[in-house]
Amino acid sequence: MPETVAALPKSARASFKESLGPVFTDAHELLADAGEPIIAVGDVVSAHLGRAGVTPHVAVVDGKTERETVADDVLDDIPDAPRTVDVASEPGTLSAELIEALREAIDADGPTRIEVTGEEDLATVPAVLYAPADASVVYGQPGEGMVRANVTAGLRERVRELAEELETTDEFWRLVER
Repeated sequence: MPETVAALPKSARASFKESLGPVFTDAHELLADAGEPIIAVGDVVSAHLGRAGVTPHVAVVDGKTERETVADDVLDDIPDAPRTVDVASEPGTLSAELIEALREAIDADGPTRIEVTGEEDLATVPAVLYAPADASVVYGQPGEGMVRANVTAGLRERVRELAEELETTDEFWRLVER
């Protein structure tokens, strides 16, 4: 059982549904103003980037979309990365090992694919908090498309406020500090 360092309480669910940036349905449009590195959270988003010819620096995937198993063609389009890391994180939570893998992947020289047993939905939070300025965190907005969250001081502050709505441990905050 992975060490849970953050959990999403029911009272915070509505806050987490607001997008953190513009929503796109076309990966090429999304990429036009994307920063570096690109951190993708989600199988479908990662596949769209792959179809557009881009291997994200970090791809966090769990084999699901909206809690349903992802179709084989989506899995086939997720770009291969030279490094793959397997972690576990229960639905509605963030595990220490997921955040640690994310930190190592962001700091790594080459692309990394993080395969999550459980759920990766909340990985956007530590990705934005830990990513360098000018990175882009891309994730899926159910029923709408792909969100491109370009990391700025303002976005980090907004995500920090969201993170404060989570039930967190001291370890969570230690892990997301750069």
